[in-house]
Amino acid sequence: MNNMLNSIFIGLFFGTIGTTVGGIIGCLLKNNSNKLLSFTLSFAAGLMMSVICFDLIPEALNLSSLTNVIIGIIVGLFTMIFFEVLVDKKFNSNKNIKSSMTNNLLKTGIVVSIGLAIHNIPEGLAIGSGFEASTKLGFSLALAICFHDIPEGISMALPMKAGGMKIYKIMFYVILSGIATGFGAFIGYIIGNIYYPIIATCLGFAAGAMLYIVSGELVPESNKLYTGKLSTIANILGFLIGIFVNR
Repeated sequence: MNNMLNSIFIGLFFGTIGTTVGGIIGCLLKNNSNKLLSFTLSFAAGLMMSVICFDLIPEALNLSSLTNVIIGIIVGLFTMIFFEVLVDKKFNSNKNIKSSMTNNLLKTGIVVSIGLAIHNIPEGLAIGSGFEASTKLGFSLALAICFHDIPEGISMALPMKAGGMKIYKIMFYVILSGIATGFGAFIGYIIGNIYYPIIATCLGFAAGAMLYIVSGELVPESNKLYTGKLSTIANILGFLIGIFVNR
């Protein structure tokens, strides 16, 4: 019981602290120029693609068959489409939105927060399963997840701030997305080494959700904000840093 509570607490702490630090940085940045926003969104997109390519999908394939992974990816994609439709309906019914750009940025921030919450659940699964195997593995996974959650928190907070959301609401969404890691750690500890196909499908689910965020939200919105080469460089830089983090 103590080991289970420790894994849940550690998953909750490290999962929340990374996104929270990123959210604080995003809120403190005063320069809301289109170039900065574009750079941040592109950087986050590159980082997420690296996590998908070198962390989530390879780990899922190591645990189970390609079929389970693809099923997870497809379900993740359609889940994000469903949530985006709900968010679109809310924004279309809101008469107080001042401009389409503000609307798009705020929507991007909210969709990213939903996607990161979904993504944090299988991250928690990995932490919980790691602690079930060994304390050292659990801590290593928790630290790695904490560091790569920081730029994700920034990518969530900046568009929300630029979209006019109050700081306390931004931090609420940021912290809420991190709490999902603790829930995932609880499930991961229970599953442990018994149901690898379920963990693999969850990892595929997270990969699908993140693929949709990158392709449907971050990259298109970044290109709308700034069409120069800086966003492309940021995307590649995020991808390269992601490789280093996930080694």
